[in-house]
Amino acid sequence: MDIIYNGEKDTKIFKDVISSTIQKLVAEDENVIYLDADLMSCINTLKWGRQHRDRAIDCGIAESNMAGVAAGLAAVGFRPIIHSFGCFASRRCFDQVFLSGGYAKNDMTIIGSDAGVCAAMNGGTHMPFEDMALMRTIPDATVVDISDNVLMEDVFPKLVYRSGVKYMRTARKESIKLYAPGTVFEIGKGNVLRDGTDVTIVACGIMVAKGMEAAQRLSQEGISAAVIDMFTVKPIDAELIEKYAAKTGAVVCAENHSVNGGLTEAVARTLIESRPVPMEHVAVDERFGQVGPQSFLEEEYGLTAEHIYECAKRAVSRK
Repeated sequence: MDIIYNGEKDTKIFKDVISSTIQKLVAEDENVIYLDADLMSCINTLKWGRQHRDRAIDCGIAESNMAGVAAGLAAVGFRPIIHSFGCFASRRCFDQVFLSGGYAKNDMTIIGSDAGVCAAMNGGTHMPFEDMALMRTIPDATVVDISDNVLMEDVFPKLVYRSGVKYMRTARKESIKLYAPGTVFEIGKGNVLRDGTDVTIVACGIMVAKGMEAAQRLSQEGISAAVIDMFTVKPIDAELIEKYAAKTGAVVCAENHSVNGGLTEAVARTLIESRPVPMEHVAVDERFGQVGPQSFLEEEYGLTAEHIYECAKRAVSRK
């Protein structure tokens, strides 16, 4: 796996990759169909959607109905992709996704965009810190948190052809480059971006690049930090977590999500059951969202490379 991280932003933004991937999937497979909840303009599918009204359906601001429509389409052989902001794609239509999707065994791929602090100026009502936790409770669901565009390009199509309920959590705007173009990924397996011997940083989504930044700073102080992109939060790669917990003896989890029910909980359960080591977390503790620029919100909720660095030092000191 070729890692190209140097802190540089990608010239492409997430929503453009989402849009181009949807268009490609629909063009290649007559059974792939895309549904949106009045947010096509937010992921750059509006112009294309208006030209392909039989394959791109605007369900309006009615996310629960959209999930029900997707389940019905899946029941007759379609492969539905549905999109809304993460708050609406998870908690607003959870019952329909759980019952009409998961329980009824109707496959659907759900895109939850603007996850966590990425909602920024849309404010607290639009800021899901609980979406992964909700989706992880659905039996046999797959939950991923996208860290860069190369990962998105490879994993998104694989989700569409994977059975069950699939929830893809993502930002809409800027991305930090992590992987070389053409990199291939396996759902359910973590990616080791950096090896280390003193502490392991397990991160997902936008926190992966911050984990790499923190690891570089730690190295300047003689602390060797491994960084794992655990983009699949369910099913979690327990084997890799156990391996690096044994190797480094300390773990830090970093996620743009509540500490309850997301990556931190999944990693903690793995460690408790198989490899107990000192563990720290960088996540949102018992807070609701609020309005503000993303940079402000990252500081406000402690979702920064600085906080990962501090947690890593604490974890190492506890060994």
